[in-house]
Amino acid sequence: MPQESMWRAWYDGLIKPSWTPPGSTIGIIWSILYPMIAFSFIYVMVQSLKGKLSWTIAVVFIINLIANLLFSPIFFGMKNIPLATLDIVIVWITVVAQFFLMWPHAKGISLLQIPYFLWVSTASIIQLTVLVANR
Repeated sequence: MPQESMWRAWYDGLIKPSWTPPGSTIGIIWSILYPMIAFSFIYVMVQSLKGKLSWTIAVVFIINLIANLLFSPIFFGMKNIPLATLDIVIVWITVVAQFFLMWPHAKGISLLQIPYFLWVSTASIIQLTVLVANR
């Protein structure tokens, strides 16, 4: 069985909220969010390297990006629902921190975090529901 078929069969068998968006919609959402995330990340890294932003802020953005990128391998690859839930909570916390840490320095970068926050909040509720419903 091809790799995608294995995780898809597993995922389709999970109990999920009835309002969980289809995979194609999730793909569209991420294709909009990833350029915003990349722009924010690059801006913060450049400003941190120039000494205009604290490395504390940069570390929050780095943790966020790493946790974001690890979600799919943890959830779909390892099929580890509890660890994926912890991971998405880390993503959510760091998105909130990004907004507030950047607000005094670059309001535009803070505002770019709002759509990301809204989606990660939705995805976190889905993930928490999956965790509880599939114990």
